[in-house]
Amino acid sequence: MVQHALPVVQTAGLCKNFMDFWRRPRVQAVKDLDLEIRPGEIFGLLGPNGSGKTTTIKMLLGLLYPSRGRISIFGKAPTDVAVKNRIGFLPEESYLYRFLVAHETLDYYGRLFRLPKRVRRDRADRLLDMVGLTHEAKRPIGEYSKGMARRIGLAQALINDPEFLILDEPTAGLDPIGSRQIKDVIRDLGRKGKTILLSSHVLSDVEDVCDRVTILYGGQQRAIGEVSELLRETDITQMTMPQLSWETVEQIRQIVERLEHKDILEVTNPRVKLEEFFLRIVEEAQAANIYTHGAGRAGATPEFLQKSTEEITTDEVVDSLVHAADRKTEVLPVAPALEPPRRAEPARDVVTELLGEKEQEPEAPAPEEAPPQAEPEEERRRAAPAADRNVIDNLLGSPGGDSDKTDTNKPDDE
Repeated sequence: MVQHALPVVQTAGLCKNFMDFWRRPRVQAVKDLDLEIRPGEIFGLLGPNGSGKTTTIKMLLGLLYPSRGRISIFGKAPTDVAVKNRIGFLPEESYLYRFLVAHETLDYYGRLFRLPKRVRRDRADRLLDMVGLTHEAKRPIGEYSKGMARRIGLAQALINDPEFLILDEPTAGLDPIGSRQIKDVIRDLGRKGKTILLSSHVLSDVEDVCDRVTILYGGQQRAIGEVSELLRETDITQMTMPQLSWETVEQIRQIVERLEHKDILEVTNPRVKLEEFFLRIVEEAQAANIYTHGAGRAGATPEFLQKSTEEITTDEVVDSLVHAADRKTEVLPVAPALEPPRRAEPARDVVTELLGEKEQEPEAPAPEEAPPQAEPEEERRRAAPAADRNVIDNLLGSPGGDSDKTDTNKPDDE
């Protein structure tokens, strides 16, 4: 199998300064940031407002240039056009076209990546099912709630089957059901080999889905590591067992006090998370077939997203290169050929047209006719209908005008 030799994302000494009008450093948004995101992992980017998260994401996307330092995406600069096709991005605010329906929206973004029509249609159907918007696919995006807009935003970020997915606040505005569904999708994509950078203020979401996290403050990295290691409390021992009687608990307390000279801090029944309890109530309502106008159940992850880059063998790579030309010239079944269109006549020369010169016809010229003799000006004026006469003559009361006619609209005393 093909193994990635380089990290998907790598930064070294990354800095970004924003200048004032006189080119003096005004804000140092990012300072000496060293990151390394490995293939197939879900990496969390955390920090309070103003800590440099959005600035870092924009530099990774090539939207901002760093003031100092180095960035590598798939071993290339983030401004490399070839890198763009391998990245999917869900911004914090999804600016979508309000008058397009869901299918049209995904088809539009698929066209940006030059996907064939058949592929765009198939992926749109599968992605809408994955985010639970199949029953709302005919509604304009402008009628969606914020949570539904986040769902369609995630679908557009996946339309090109990216290897590296950047998600900025993916669960913002979602209800607990949608938040849980999106987290399930992120975990599933991670298991399928996608590399994901997740930036969120909802720390419980990051804790649930991320493998490693880093915490920024003031543009500097304050902590980095695996979630399980960072959150582990090494000075407390926790034991979990089935329900015990109070007599047994008291005996255990005495043993711990005699042997360890310590007291048991707390004996309680464990609690489920509020999210789990909420989802249980909703699932019971869904089982009772209670109708709702919101988003439905999320479907499975589409098949085209399930094959990771690491699963591609060397034989498949060679075969794709050998048959690349065949795929480009593949002929699809079409309707019976129609009559070939007539060849368009050459455009008339603009200068010739402006000068009033006639274009030479290939056919024999028609027999010349004697030019009509010009009519006297007075006869022409009399023969012409009143509507076609010169307006200026009518206004000035010249011969042939209507100034001698009686105006029936005037009062009698004029």
